[in-house]
Amino acid sequence: MERWPALELASTVRHDGDGGVADDLATVEGTTRWIHGQAELLAGHVPDAGELAADDDLRRRLIELRQAVRALFAQAVSPAPPSPADAHRLMPAGRAVSHLNAVAAREPVTPQLLWPSGGVPDTRLLSAENDPYVRLVAALARSAIDFLGGPQREQLRSCTAPRCVRYFVKSHGRQEWCKPSCGNRARAARHYSRRRTAGDGASGPS
Repeated sequence: MERWPALELASTVRHDGDGGVADDLATVEGTTRWIHGQAELLAGHVPDAGELAADDDLRRRLIELRQAVRALFAQAVSPAPPSPADAHRLMPAGRAVSHLNAVAAREPVTPQLLWPSGGVPDTRLLSAENDPYVRLVAALARSAIDFLGGPQREQLRSCTAPRCVRYFVKSHGRQEWCKPSCGNRARAARHYSRRRTAGDGASGPS
């Protein structure tokens, strides 16, 4: 299954498995763990991501970018409901777009063509930025721009399973939930609701 850095960033807000919402960026240590976990995905943009140690300033920058991304994800899935994790406090869409573009522009990059002898041509972005923190946040912002401007935006959904707060990209036409466990939980909730409704009806006056 294809992964997108922007979607991974949005998914740092997640169900904690106990009825609440967890935040992978809540601490500097958690932020460092998350960055290291994305090192392979970001290797083409931030080769040293696996060696970065976050500080509180980087953590706050990632959280602000996440707020912008999740606000635009909510707009992308509309009129369907957005993730319930932050539906009540989303960044205004216009501000989210401006923030995304501004963060992406902080890293000056130049496209480079790679064409090995006898091989297939490829491209990469050559960065003129020395600060790895700037490169990281800008790469995530560019990922969000590519995602929201591409065809995968049309397949973006907010998982409607009970307690889930994730966004996901539909991989087939009938997919309703982000993962099988969410589907099982949603079907169980529907079954329970039908049984309760039937029970209430049976106990009424005949």
